[in-house]
Amino acid sequence: MPETVVLEGDPLPPGDLVGDADWHSGIDQLYRDRAPSLIQHFSVHTRDRESARDLVHEAFAKLAGLSLARRLAVVRPESYLFKICLNVLRDRGRSDAARQSIEAGAIDTSIADNPIVQLESRDTLRRLEKAMLRLKPKTRAIFLARRLDGLSYAEIAERTGLSIWGVEKQMAKAIAMIDRMMDRD
Repeated sequence: MPETVVLEGDPLPPGDLVGDADWHSGIDQLYRDRAPSLIQHFSVHTRDRESARDLVHEAFAKLAGLSLARRLAVVRPESYLFKICLNVLRDRGRSDAARQSIEAGAIDTSIADNPIVQLESRDTLRRLEKAMLRLKPKTRAIFLARRLDGLSYAEIAERTGLSIWGVEKQMAKAIAMIDRMMDRD
């Protein structure tokens, strides 16, 4: 995608999405306004409120991490956010289906024995490990408690002494940082 150049005198895009502070302030407001209804909506699809909450937080993290060029292309952040949620839901469905087929023993040995697939998997794992190590210890512990141990936000909040909101913010921060770091490598 070509880089967008904003010249002096050019009109600002709708919503004044140019500055980081304005962008993140707008996302914070969008979160307060729309996150509860998005979580409710996607709870129907995931059949689990905690999974829906994770999905919505991941979508907000992706929205918050957009480059300036991508921000300038976003005309309606609310619609863009909903599309991100749908994409995350679809991606999770694919990974769940793959996980279920592996658990059922239906793994294709031609793929598992493929050295290129093995190298790509190792590389992805290495990049993920590197990204995880860059997280602050508290953020990493919360992320692992949710994603690896499967604890709910309420359980993590109880164990860490944070509020559920604090746990949600730490998860959103972890997801955004990992996404950025994985994209960079």
